[in-house]
Amino acid sequence: HLCRWGYGSSNETWQTARAMRNYQIPQDAQWNDIDYMDGYRDFTIDPQKFASLPSLVEDLHKHGQRYVMILDPGISSTNPHGSYWPFDEGLRRGLFLNTTQGQPLIGQVWPGFTAFADFSNPDTQQWWLENLQRFHAHVPFDGLWIDMNEPSNFMDGSEDGCPPGELDSPPYTPAVLGDSLSAKTVCASAKQKASVHYNLHNLYGLMEAKATASALIQIRGKRPLVISRSTFPSQGQYSGHWLGDNRSQWKDMYYSIPGLLSFSLFGIPLVGADICGFSGSTSEELCTRWMQLGAFYPFARNHNTQNEKAQDPTVFSPAARTAMKDVLLTRYSLLPFLYTLFHRAHLQGDTVARPLFFEFPRDVATLGLDRQFLWGRSLLVTPVLEPGVDSVMGYVPRGVWYDFYTGSSVNSSGEMLKMSAPLEHLNLHVREGAILPTQKPETTSEATRRNPLRLIVALSQSGTAWGDLFWDDGESLGTFERGSYSYLVFNVTQNIFTSTVLHASAEATEVTIGTLSIFGVQEPPSKVLLNGQEKPFSYLGNQVLTVSDLGLSLSQGFTLRWL
Repeated sequence: HLCRWGYGSSNETWQTARAMRNYQIPQDAQWNDIDYMDGYRDFTIDPQKFASLPSLVEDLHKHGQRYVMILDPGISSTNPHGSYWPFDEGLRRGLFLNTTQGQPLIGQVWPGFTAFADFSNPDTQQWWLENLQRFHAHVPFDGLWIDMNEPSNFMDGSEDGCPPGELDSPPYTPAVLGDSLSAKTVCASAKQKASVHYNLHNLYGLMEAKATASALIQIRGKRPLVISRSTFPSQGQYSGHWLGDNRSQWKDMYYSIPGLLSFSLFGIPLVGADICGFSGSTSEELCTRWMQLGAFYPFARNHNTQNEKAQDPTVFSPAARTAMKDVLLTRYSLLPFLYTLFHRAHLQGDTVARPLFFEFPRDVATLGLDRQFLWGRSLLVTPVLEPGVDSVMGYVPRGVWYDFYTGSSVNSSGEMLKMSAPLEHLNLHVREGAILPTQKPETTSEATRRNPLRLIVALSQSGTAWGDLFWDDGESLGTFERGSYSYLVFNVTQNIFTSTVLHASAEATEVTIGTLSIFGVQEPPSKVLLNGQEKPFSYLGNQVLTVSDLGLSLSQGFTLRWL
């Protein structure tokens, strides 16, 4: 995902998306921040600077890409009556937070004076849907980014402050910003449909996310993409999260890892930080390292503030640009693996980005690790988090781990290892006993989906491995619940690789398994048999066996033996 505040126009936004295509750098979604709006008002477009937005969105769709824009819950309240439907209609239906006096509470956000939508009222969800339907008819967006939903207010409480009373001035005030519950938000005494704001404050983002996901489903009939700043437990069902406004500094890049892992524990697996940093000015080295780390955020978005120089991959030197492109292609090659992890998150609440201690709970050395993480059980990410280095120290839990790119093995006793890390390289290691489904990458996930799969088999010391693959059309609602998916299990024992189709659907017939790469084959094989037929193969000195041109449909099981 690519975004910034301050593209300034739809043409400038379009130029960036075109430059990305020009350099063949993977990109699935183009975003816009509040500068697309007319006077920062929700559900409007700047008629001068963003006049070509509908054409831009059409062009993105033509290239298999998506469009996402920002929305805030503060609704501009100062327009002449009859000129701004969202406020007029919200007022008519009584859908805003009210003061104790029963009048809409007026605060201040980007457009100036605003009222705040009360998402605890079911009628507000209908009004929100209607606003989005009207906007979608003009700009057919694909996902929504909901911000400022703590709710955030540039005033403390409201334009009139807050009334006296124990909701706004409780006997005990926790150590919050401004030493007041109303600092930079609305009054705790504000009335909402379900209760007073005091009881609902922490649920505001969750309720907005729920309304937004529901609206997207009704408008597009597909799975919703919502990214929210404010969150609460259970929100992973409706939205993902980005870690808020960070800075273009090395320490902020490092801090994003504990942030990522925390949100995984909170049940919000679709999470990431602004890659290369939001505020402040990034450097080429920082941005390259951050793109490498960020390619392994489950939610990977490069985002920048206004009045800073651009930091999308196209603006850097050829060397940095290539390093960024390469790591994004690595991410895209791993999408089948990542998608299967998200299926497990959906099904049973598994984490996607995972702390090492989850997998190695008895290894006390893993408990404090916050500079590395895993994808699922088996892919270890060790990013560079400081300037001016060409190596990185990383903890490698006990056992055999294989270099993701070459298949060369390292047998660790559970120790810190020094890894080579020139600027163009991100260290990735595959855990013994794992099978990773990967795919030849393209510049969009839509194009990548059509390519042959390559299964990476990382043999354990006893010569076994296991992996799985969940496959569906990638966007329909309830595919698992309706049974329109394929699910495959891969197994290796005693030099026999088996692919078992446990559930099949039509989508799987369009995809083939092209290559098997088996890491850790101790002896050079004399022959390889696919379903009993001999197949050509290659075997390298680092104990990697590769069998290519398999051309097997995903919907058929098969066995492959090496002797």
